Amino acid sequence: MSSEDKPVPVDTKAAGSAGSPDSAGDTGVGGGRGRPSFVRRLLRSRTARAVTAAGLAGVLLGAGAVAWRTDTLPLLGPAPCWDSLGDASVSGLFGDRRIEVDEQSLGNAREGDGLSYGQCRITSFKDDRALRQVTVNVHQLDGLRGTDSTRWPQEFLAAGMVSLGEELPGMVSASRGWLALPQGCTGRGDFSGPTVVEIGMGRAGLDFSSDLATEDRDALTDALVDATNGVIRSFGCSGRYPSPRSLPSVDTWQDTDAAALCGTKGFALPAAYRKELSRTRIGAGGDGPARICEVGSDDREQVVRMTTVVDPALAEIFSSDSLRSGASVKGTTGYGKTTGGRAVYRARCQTGHVVFVVEQLRQTAKGGFTLTDELLPGYVAAEAERIGCGPQKLTLPSA
Repeated sequence: MSSEDKPVPVDTKAAGSAGSPDSAGDTGVGGGRGRPSFVRRLLRSRTARAVTAAGLAGVLLGAGAVAWRTDTLPLLGPAPCWDSLGDASVSGLFGDRRIEVDEQSLGNAREGDGLSYGQCRITSFKDDRALRQVTVNVHQLDGLRGTDSTRWPQEFLAAGMVSLGEELPGMVSASRGWLALPQGCTGRGDFSGPTVVEIGMGRAGLDFSSDLATEDRDALTDALVDATNGVIRSFGCSGRYPSPRSLPSVDTWQDTDAAALCGTKGFALPAAYRKELSRTRIGAGGDGPARICEVGSDDREQVVRMTTVVDPALAEIFSSDSLRSGASVKGTTGYGKTTGGRAVYRARCQTGHVVFVVEQLRQTAKGGFTLTDELLPGYVAAEAERIGCGPQKLTLPSA
């Protein structure tokens, strides 16, 4: 079920305007965690730290940029990233190493030209050598101009990610994660995606099936939920997201089932590509906002990525692609565009709009970029049946 249709465990009654100095938030709901008390913040062992002279200069001169150093004497102060990341989250990501935080004040995106609310970057050090850097970004996903329809899914809608669960409209991997803010808190205009809190560490896609990767994913998840709850509080809305009870395991590359490609009954891989496209990986979307399938060769290099976005708000980021670029695709209850290397089809379903995306990331042995159009009709028909949105029959421009 989508985040637009399923209530989230957050009271979205705003106490003030987003980014307002008066919108510091309250104690949350159901005994949830609110803004840290004076004593707790004073005694915080890691994050209540003194600002160095250089950091103080940044506060005065950097238009909202703040720097923390954890190797200085303690002093009352907010936690990193808009007073959101607790000791456990910081320790999970960085251990006991010295950290520095560069934080941009949260602002209201509607007051500017862009859709960004603010960014926070944390870097850990051993002596003077940077070891790990984590970036938290808050912005509204764009659907009108198409600026978030290509690059953002490459990082944040990948088969290496898993759903955070029914109560948490987002996904996470060992290197990336995102969580949508309640729409009652932030609002959402036409052709706009949700406002999301993103977290990133290292290079996107470097996810390995190992204990270390699991630890990184768990640490990113804790920090993401903490950061999102902090942003909700900063925007003047009450309540909080709960921590996920458990996360599904990440699917590893498996032999391709040519008769049920991407694990979808009735979706067959054309015979001409069965030798080359021998490996498949499916993201653990479950009841989450999107399901992603990547198909590649024996060296695990992705050739095709197919995405089904069932969250109506998230589906809006593909609005421009389904309307403006490429040759027209017509369907039973939808429409779309195809450009050879990428096809986007938007269908009307019981739960709202659903988007199906097929992308060919590199040429096959046959050459050219014809695989997208060959796969799109079968993919949409089978996936629509799987999610209870069928039947969907497509007509391509060449038909």
